[in-house]
Amino acid sequence: MADNILTPREIRRYSRQIMLAEIGEQGQEKLKLARVLVVGAGGLGCPILQYLTAAGVGKIGIAEFDKVEETNLQRQVLYGPDDIGKLKSIIAKSRLEHLNSNAEIEMVNLRINQANSTEVAARFDVIVDATDNIPTRYVINDACVTLNKPMVHGAIYKSEGQVSVFNYMGGPTYRCYNPEGENTEYHNPPASETGLLGVLPGITGMLMANEVIKIITGSGEILSGKVLIFNISDYRFSIIKFSKNAENHNISYLK
Repeated sequence: MADNILTPREIRRYSRQIMLAEIGEQGQEKLKLARVLVVGAGGLGCPILQYLTAAGVGKIGIAEFDKVEETNLQRQVLYGPDDIGKLKSIIAKSRLEHLNSNAEIEMVNLRINQANSTEVAARFDVIVDATDNIPTRYVINDACVTLNKPMVHGAIYKSEGQVSVFNYMGGPTYRCYNPEGENTEYHNPPASETGLLGVLPGITGMLMANEVIKIITGSGEILSGKVLIFNISDYRFSIIKFSKNAENHNISYLK
């Protein structure tokens, strides 16, 4: 690391993190130099964006094309009643810059798809899947595999949350965990049909942000090849493991 990456003010601001042996000043410098793309600024994306911004991640991209709706307000805590009808990316950028003026917040006002995913993701170090639909998750996965970037993933269902990390250092991918066409309804049913408590995406998003921080700083054990599953109704926590399928690293149609 170069000298004086952190200003005296930043050292004071992040002092509680820097005190941790597994983070230290070097880890905080890595956070400042990191570039993270969060795809989706909804229920999962809001807490992820807030905690990564507060933690000192230097550049955060928000890939979001949707507008704020009244039904969002129960769980998407970056927005308020006055934001209804406005672009989420614009509101989120303003709120995050107020939270931490040191962070560079970039708006990516488009729907991530097969045509643009690699171009967008190439400018970031870690890609976070905070979406709510499976087709986009396959697109994010394939871009991450093509670019050799880690994908932090989360999903929610009623009172259950799931968190995992795909393609970490060439590890198992999202396609290894959820092969296309196999039981996709269970992994991602829409909240509009099932309902959910507003705290669930908050808890899940914080755990996802934690994985991002661990990846950047090189601390802790990464959820690669593992899925953390938890239920907020009875506090059951479990980790399931899944294997790598080498064929899922042969992504050619995006190249």
